[in-house]
Amino acid sequence: EVRLVESGGGLVQAGGSLKLSCAASGFSFVGHAIGWFRQAPGKEREGVSFISMRDGSTYYADSVKGRFTISRDNAKNTVYLQMNSLKPEDTAVYYCAANRYSGSYYSTLFKPRAPLDFGSWGLGLQVTVSS
Repeated sequence: EVRLVESGGGLVQAGGSLKLSCAASGFSFVGHAIGWFRQAPGKEREGVSFISMRDGSTYYADSVKGRFTISRDNAKNTVYLQMNSLKPEDTAVYYCAANRYSGSYYSTLFKPRAPLDFGSWGLGLQVTVSS
């Protein structure tokens, strides 16, 4: 059974930090792109950050650039999202997603970044940033 399990969410004050983890079971992250998405109440799901497990290349949404860092641990089949300098507007349910992708986020070619580009999803976890 293919599963993605997120962990590490919670409540934090503005300016604080959280580290989210996304662990895979039933399949290997090798040859995949892993993305973190978030969805706030009444808003569409948006891509936050992505990583190619092939070469470690990354992509960040402008809203989190310089504050969030995505990283991988191939041996543990886990991807992390370090979130620093959190703002109340970062409050959302955060989802981990996976898609078969052997390219690079530094490429000029197609890169999966939309929710429809990803076929496997975790259940999501709540991140709440208080002001």
